Amino acid sequence: MNSPTVNQTYIQRMHKYFTENEQRLTIAFFVLGFLLDMVMLDRIDSLSTIGQQGAFLIVIMAGLCQMFFEQNQPEPNLQQMFIFKRWFYEYRIATIHLLYGALLNGYTLFFFKSSSLVVSFIFMTAMVALLIANESHRFKRSGLSFKFGLLTLCLLCYFAYLVPVMAGSISVIVFLLSMLLGCVPLVYLGWWIQSYRPLYFERAKSQILIPMSVVVLAFLTLYVFKLIPPVPLSVEYIGVYHSVEKTAGDYTVSHQRPWWRFWHNGDQNFMAQRGDKIHVFFRLFSPTRFSDEVSMRWYWKDNSQGWVLQDSIPIRIVGGRDQGFRGFGVKSNYQPGDWKVQIETTDGREIGRVYFELELIPEGPRSFEREAM
Repeated sequence: MNSPTVNQTYIQRMHKYFTENEQRLTIAFFVLGFLLDMVMLDRIDSLSTIGQQGAFLIVIMAGLCQMFFEQNQPEPNLQQMFIFKRWFYEYRIATIHLLYGALLNGYTLFFFKSSSLVVSFIFMTAMVALLIANESHRFKRSGLSFKFGLLTLCLLCYFAYLVPVMAGSISVIVFLLSMLLGCVPLVYLGWWIQSYRPLYFERAKSQILIPMSVVVLAFLTLYVFKLIPPVPLSVEYIGVYHSVEKTAGDYTVSHQRPWWRFWHNGDQNFMAQRGDKIHVFFRLFSPTRFSDEVSMRWYWKDNSQGWVLQDSIPIRIVGGRDQGFRGFGVKSNYQPGDWKVQIETTDGREIGRVYFELELIPEGPRSFEREAM
């Protein structure tokens, strides 16, 4: 007979604890979401990853919609609710934070791997700024507007990699299509509210549609300045070599790198004799059934003009291998100095780069180490 009272007392203590420590708990749930996704995250084109993140987005949108329609209404009596419904009401904010953490962690990992450190760092910094802002009191007072804006960002990131995976290519048209599809859920929600709940439409404009428009505009601006990493592609390895040989589907590279320069990928201090050719070898991850073209751009650093484009080599890529698509480019006309080679998509977004210094030396005997790639 005492069990219901004990249960109610326990629930009340838990609710009181959650209320008093909401900020700490939401941060803890966010971190838990990051750790959860680091363990569970699979290939970007796996059905489990796509399905998991799609389910998270549906749950977040359902929770935010319920919170939207319950604004300015009396607080529900939690004690009279069915236990699962009561738990949902008590912990839905923490659950939304948990799922946001899992999603943003996944997108940060995918986007970080899909570009050079400079571009990835800028995008990751923006992500971290959003996470911090989400926990600040100022944005908490903004209510659902910020949460729907964050949902828009997650939808855009989700379709930014899903559409290229499904289309098997990456281009301006594919990117714009992904942005369009990312807007559909919230645009449809706004249309539904206008048609069937017109009294809520003014609130929907300020809390849903305007934040969505701001985020979409910011996302497109980042794309124009080539600061959106080109998911789902990612360079897993890129290095500079004296030769690259392909035999029976395998690649063998030759280099002079001393053992103590373990942080270099091949001959990033390239000692060139007359007649030498520079080979840049790379492994690029692309989803199954992916078929597109990338460009290998060679830049030489001029003391007065900075990085000057010297050559651009188109390379056709085909996806599906767990080890990544392997390819290389060769350059025979060069001059001493600082060089960099960038792998870019057809719409000019950088996937990866490698720097090296080239020095001309007199002819003489030398030995190379051969390595299978």
